[in-house]
Parts: sequence; C-alpha cells; structure tokens
Amino acid sequence: MNVRKERIAIADDHPVFREGMRRIVQRLCPAAVIEEAGTFDELLGLARTEPAPGMFFLDLLFPGFSVEVSIADLREEFPNASIVAVSMIDDDEVIEKVMAGGADGFICKAVPPQEIGEAIKRVRDGDFVVLKASSHMASPARAERDPIPPLTPRQAEVLRLLAEGMSNKEIGRMLDISPFTVRIHVSALLRLFDVETRAAAAAKAALAGLTHSVLRSDGVTRDRKDASEQ
Repeated sequence: MNVRKERIAIADDHPVFREGMRRIVQRLCPAAVIEEAGTFDELLGLARTEPAPGMFFLDLLFPGFSVEVSIADLREEFPNASIVAVSMIDDDEVIEKVMAGGADGFICKAVPPQEIGEAIKRVRDGDFVVLKASSHMASPARAERDPIPPLTPRQAEVLRLLAEGMSNKEIGRMLDISPFTVRIHVSALLRLFDVETRAAAAAKAALAGLTHSVLRSDGVTRDRKDASEQ
C-alpha cells in the first residue's frame, strides 16, 4: 500500500523567503512534499488537490491575501491543517486577528532560523505559538520578574483550565464557548504574559502562584468584575 506523503505549503511573494522557509521546514520534515505559492489564488489551487496540505505557512502581505478573511477561509476549508503566519508585521492587533481567524501560530521573520524551527516543532506537537521579535529579545530573568497583568474573569477561567492541561475544545465545552473564542483568549494570554506557548503561560502563572491562590472560576481580579468576559 502506498503511503501518501505529507504536503506542506509555503505562501509568500518573495522567492528568497520561500526558499529560506523551505530549508527550515525540510530539515524538520524531511519526508514531506513542500510546495510554494506566490499568491493566495495559487495557494488555493495547490491546496485543493489531494491530499490536502497538513500545514500552511503564510506571509501576511502577498497578492490576494487578507488577514481578516483569508485565514478564516483556510481554517474552514482545511479544518485539520496547521496554519502558521510568518511575517515581519509584529503588531499585537494584527497577531490577535491572525489567531482569532484560526491560525495555530504567529512567527516573526526577524527571529533566528533555529527559533523558527523550534516554534514549528511546537505547533506540530499541538501547541499554539506566538513568537514575536520582542519576545526573542526579552531577557528571561526580566520575564520572570515582570508582574502578572490584571486579567478579566473570562481570561482567568481560560488560564485555570489551560493550566489543568485542557485542550481548546475541552475548555470551550467547560465554559460553553466556541473553540475559536477560546483561541482568542489563549492568544491574548500569550501576549499579556509575553510568552510563546500555552505551556509557558501556565508555567508563568504557576511561578506567580496564580494557579493555586488566584485562579478561581469566579475571576482573578476583584476590582474588574465589571470587565467584559468575552
């Protein structure tokens, strides 16, 4: 029986960047078939042939692509694929839109190739990753000293369940919200804690004592009970 090879798609209108990403991905996934596209229409054309790609790497500025629409369209059409934005746009609002649209990760092009590779591994292991240039430059010692920012009650609930090891689907069922809404909250927590992964957010919360003393289902910050839960 012939085993179908995994397909991975890289979409960017800069051939030099596509070649660089291809090298990184090929080292991680030597058996995969890696395909390239310079426009969103070209990406859809190759993605709609069987078997569908298991992973997409997308720039955020290339012909036919819209942050607000295209990621959500890909997520709807390819629900089982991993979607990772790789861009020089290192803006929190844009990253939030990317993750809310259904991406599994955001990686800034400015970080070293080795760290890009490590972030890709984490996505393939099922984690959500936000790797910004500012995160790469931050001192780990400083990150441990930084105070935990105030959280809304809903963010507190999500963090509590995340720290218990629940998946987005499990958290969504527990809180009666959609997995995409959970994804938005997880993305916000990664940015608030200035970390790259769910595990790092849970670890930082544990170091601060939140998982035992503060993370109750009725919220973290008593002075912010009127904050929006969504």
